[in-house]
Order: sequence, then C-alpha cells, then structure tokens
Amino acid sequence: MSQDPILVEVQAPVGIITLNRPDQMNTFTLPFARGLNKALMDLDADDAVRVVVIRAAGKHFSVGIALDQFENKTHEEYRALIREMDAHNHTIARMKKPVIAAVKGYAIANGAGLVFACDLAVSADNSKFGTTAINVGLICLGPAVPLARLVGRKKTLEMVLGGEMIPATEAERLGLINKVVPADRVEAEAMALAAKLADKSPLALQIGKQGIYAMSDLPYHKSLDYLGEMFAALCSTEDAKEGLAAFAEKRPPQWRLR
Repeated sequence: MSQDPILVEVQAPVGIITLNRPDQMNTFTLPFARGLNKALMDLDADDAVRVVVIRAAGKHFSVGIALDQFENKTHEEYRALIREMDAHNHTIARMKKPVIAAVKGYAIANGAGLVFACDLAVSADNSKFGTTAINVGLICLGPAVPLARLVGRKKTLEMVLGGEMIPATEAERLGLINKVVPADRVEAEAMALAAKLADKSPLALQIGKQGIYAMSDLPYHKSLDYLGEMFAALCSTEDAKEGLAAFAEKRPPQWRLR
C-alpha cells in the first residue's frame, strides 16, 4: 500500500478516503491532517462523486493527534497546529455531499472528533470511542464541538472531562453513530449506505444537509422559516419535478448532476 498518509479513490458515485497510517494507529500529524482536509475538498468538487466514505487502514480508525506533535512549540505555533488539526470539522460541515465514517477499532480524541463531525457513521461492534486527551493533561475541545451538537452539554462534559471510552453500542444509543455491525461488515455496510444516498437527488441531499446544519445556529422559529425557504427553492427545481414525475410514472428518476 502507498505510504501517503491519506489515500483517495473514486468508485463513482462514491469517493473513498482511507486513513493510511496503520502502524501509528492513524494518528494525526500535519501531513495527515492537511491531506485529509484536501481530500474532502477535492471530492466535494468532483462531479463524479455524490457521497464520501472515510475508512481506515489497519486495526483502528484513529487514536487522535500524535503526541510528538505537542513538543517544543510556541503558543502561536500551537494555535496554527490546532487550526490544521480541526480543519476537517469545518470542511465536513460545509461540504455539499454527505460524509460517512466507517469505524473499526479505536476512535478516540481527534479520531472520535472526526467520527462525530461526519454526517453519518457505521461502526464495528467491537469499536470504542472516547474523548481521552484529559488523561494526558490535555483536553478534547475540538471534538467537543460536534459532540455537543449530538449529545448536549452534560454528556459532553462527562465525556470530555472524564476521558473514558465507551463501546459502540453505547455510542449508538447516544446518537454518535448510526449503526453497529459485525467488524467484518463495516466497510460493506458503509458502502451500501453510500450507494443508497447516492441514488437520491444530489441537489436535495445538498439542500437537506445545508439546512439541517444551519438550523443548529438559529432560534426555533427562524429555523422553520429558513428551512421553509430552502424547501420552497428545491420545489421549483428540475430535480423536484423529475422526482415527482418518476414516482407517478413508476420509473427510476434521472437526476441532474450538480
């Protein structure tokens, strides 16, 4: 396998990102973080791709930032480092296309944050998740942002301040992942989910994702109004007309690629 820390493959309509530092348990370094963020942006811009899957080489999804990244830096250098380590959290939320994590083994610290930031996640039944940086005198503040949007403040504080790992079944119960499957089925199930989404209108997927993320930052009534406007805009598109016509005519829809 290539020595590049991030591998990218297109099996249209699915783009696949492989975390490729298996001997280091897919820990984040600057080249790894930069490569991940670039791969996400490139696949979002690729018209042949409708859904993105992130998987991992080796036994574990990712155990966070490599500890040697925290050595001998100034405050300004740490600020720049963390900005790059967290960049994927911004990018995934801004992408037009759904991103699915296929998780095996440990997903902890920044690795857990990556899973929490993904739009959907399929996990092996023996996987474990945790915001564990506090156990080495640090704290998982980047991962806390998507985590808090999923589980609320009290559970986020418990996980971030406590630093304990939880099993996949508990992560599913909390809404951190969507589905738990046998370990040997993780990638197949993630690809099946990707194929299911890729069969939908790309424009409807984009508007749905954008709207659901946006409403998290808006008051209740403004959320309703904003999403209503987005839905009205979608209703007037060719994809909406095609979807309704295809349903009425009992045929597969022919979506316009965007």
